[in-house]
Amino acid sequence: MSPDTQVPRRVLPTIVLAQFAGTSLWFAVNAVMPDLQRDWGLPASAVGTLTSAVQLGFIAGTLIFALLTIADRHSPRLVFLLCAAAGAACNAAAVGLDRDFNALLALRFATGFFLAGIYPVGMKIAAAWYSRGLGGALGLLIGALVLGTAAPHGLRALDAEWPWQSVMLGVSALALAGGVLLYLLVPDSPHLPRAARIRPQALAVIWTDRRVRASAFGYFGHMWELYAMWVLVPAILAARLPASQVPAGAFAVIGAGAIGCAVGGFAAARYGSARVAAVQLAASGLCCATAPLLLAAPLPVFALWLAMWGITVAGDSPQFSTLTAQNAPRDSVGSVLTFVNCIGFAISIVTIQLFAWLAQRWPLWVVLPWLAIGPALGLRMLRPLLAGDGAPASR
Repeated sequence: MSPDTQVPRRVLPTIVLAQFAGTSLWFAVNAVMPDLQRDWGLPASAVGTLTSAVQLGFIAGTLIFALLTIADRHSPRLVFLLCAAAGAACNAAAVGLDRDFNALLALRFATGFFLAGIYPVGMKIAAAWYSRGLGGALGLLIGALVLGTAAPHGLRALDAEWPWQSVMLGVSALALAGGVLLYLLVPDSPHLPRAARIRPQALAVIWTDRRVRASAFGYFGHMWELYAMWVLVPAILAARLPASQVPAGAFAVIGAGAIGCAVGGFAAARYGSARVAAVQLAASGLCCATAPLLLAAPLPVFALWLAMWGITVAGDSPQFSTLTAQNAPRDSVGSVLTFVNCIGFAISIVTIQLFAWLAQRWPLWVVLPWLAIGPALGLRMLRPLLAGDGAPASR
């Protein structure tokens, strides 16, 4: 590909903004759960079920988009726009429901399905434009995903008195605007890869190649912790803050992950993706393990702990994507990344449900340390890559 200096300056900022806006759909319901619990009489455990529906929809969408090579056979920016519009419509449709939890579950599943045309497609668009500095670009893009995930909490924090319907409609408008922005300002790259069908047999490399296995299982450990932690953030904050301050706190903690993604992306250029991923994974695991001590710490210490956890719990994600892409066979990179992401999101469904259930039955100081299982196992599996810092083996 031609040097990155030839890429229009607006491309990366526009993709980042569009990614932020589109992925705001992910946790829209989570930001209004107290209202739904009050108005619909939902149990506290409903947040885990609704979040898992989004994750399941995303898995289904990712597989179908890959099997049909939708983003390869059609303009990725058009796919992004249509999925942003469809996801926004599914999210907004929740406003018209009359205490119908099953219908809300279906809409959250559909929202997750269309997110498969936003998050991965946004990364594909960036990869087509950037040959050098892709690690830094991916750090910014996944940081935008993290900030987008936090956005509904931020919108709720603007006015705690807003009806939950207004928050949902605001998120939908934001997502639609992101799709339109990308479609209008980012042309299709002249270097888009040719369509290639997914190769189910490529799944075997996750088990047979020690370097791919190391990056994949490191990512699985990361996913054990990430979404379960995000789901529990409001409960953690509610134990120390007035209810009116919880949305702003949740936005700050979850959104802090964007810092970890962006800084980690640029640090990887100097220290290597494996080292950066290991440091962030170890730090987030330490935050899990020290929860019994820090949940009741003085408020400044409590805030610093949550900020550090928010930064590091998400910051390793771009590095795992980079490591997997570097070490997978060149003709199977897309298939391997698809399978690894799907397995990771399937793990997140299990941990979201498990930890939401545990948090209803046990105090948080008992529950949170068990999140450290993921980082601990992930670090153990990363060891082969740390020896050579993720440099791909010869193929």
